[in-house]
Amino acid sequence: MTTAPARTRTDLPTRSASHSASDSAPADVLRPHAEVAFAAELAALAAADDRPRPERWRLSPWAVATYLLGGALPDGTVITPKYVGPRRIVEVAVTTLATDRALLLLGVPGTAKTWVSEHLAAAVSGDSTLLVQGTAGTPEEAVRYGWNYAQLLAQGPSREALVPSPVMRAMSEGMTARVEELTRIPADVQDSLITILSEKTLPIPELGDEVQAVRGFNLIATANDRDRGVNELSSALRRRFNTVVLPLPASAEAEVDIVTRRVAQLGASLDLPAVPDGVAEIRRVVTVFRELRDGVTQDGRTKVKSPSGTLSTAEAISVVTGGLALAAHFGDGVLRAGDVAAGILGAVVRDPASDRVVWQEYLETVVRERDGWKDFYRACREAGV
Repeated sequence: MTTAPARTRTDLPTRSASHSASDSAPADVLRPHAEVAFAAELAALAAADDRPRPERWRLSPWAVATYLLGGALPDGTVITPKYVGPRRIVEVAVTTLATDRALLLLGVPGTAKTWVSEHLAAAVSGDSTLLVQGTAGTPEEAVRYGWNYAQLLAQGPSREALVPSPVMRAMSEGMTARVEELTRIPADVQDSLITILSEKTLPIPELGDEVQAVRGFNLIATANDRDRGVNELSSALRRRFNTVVLPLPASAEAEVDIVTRRVAQLGASLDLPAVPDGVAEIRRVVTVFRELRDGVTQDGRTKVKSPSGTLSTAEAISVVTGGLALAAHFGDGVLRAGDVAAGILGAVVRDPASDRVVWQEYLETVVRERDGWKDFYRACREAGV
């Protein structure tokens, strides 16, 4: 078998900039990709955007930041916030993607890393689907390339037998690739990104070939900082990233706003009751989570023990969404304390031995004595029976 002469390749099959895998998504899909769900906002931003755009970007950095943070356009179009947090964090993340540095979104579980990553890719490239999902079993082929083994056995290594990874596709098309849960990927697979990020090249030694990244290519990775030590990033790989830490919501009001907005979006797709009817319960869920997370009540007067779980904003969203489903299917459609009590218990008590003690102590010393929370106390006690 002869070896093909070395050459530079950027001619992998490509998709047009206006097409993505989700363009033909049915109208009743449970969770449309960001570029589909917010297509009208992205189109309005593109029409109003007269600022310079990096090569192959669908929007300028200013418009990408506006898409994530929300705002009003001159024509009256309202852009809904996708991320509620410090503006500078979003600006640094967006400008990183406009450089030759990859972006690492770091934070505790539930700080919207995946959500921000998806919306960044949708706004920059118009396609958020070039995704590698990191797990303990993620193989190197998921990052580099694989082979169609039927063609490989019949014809040997060839372009036709090669199966490009999402990262390879992004390189050849000048798009944004995403790697979720980078620190869960085995260390040797992680390091396959080093050449890609430093040399902007992916060698294909079987073909004496390579793919060179075209302008517009970049990569967004996410990682939980609680995963350090599972498969910690090598210093060589970490240097290839600009790290942006996504914090937990700074205030209770900000967290209530995030939970309310996200639950409203999820509820609309599931035909659940309107969120405004349950804002009081959302506020109570957020209060409980923040107090247990911080180890002190909101007035600062009482210290409480923290459970083993993270009690993130994402978990609060899950608890409220589950409560809305209970209210819709087994109640009167209004979110009440009894609808969220079981979900809170499940979120708090991860370790039946230690967490149950923490929860019971919090119920008796804080919830029981709080004005206006008697119904919540009774519902939580009943849920724990």
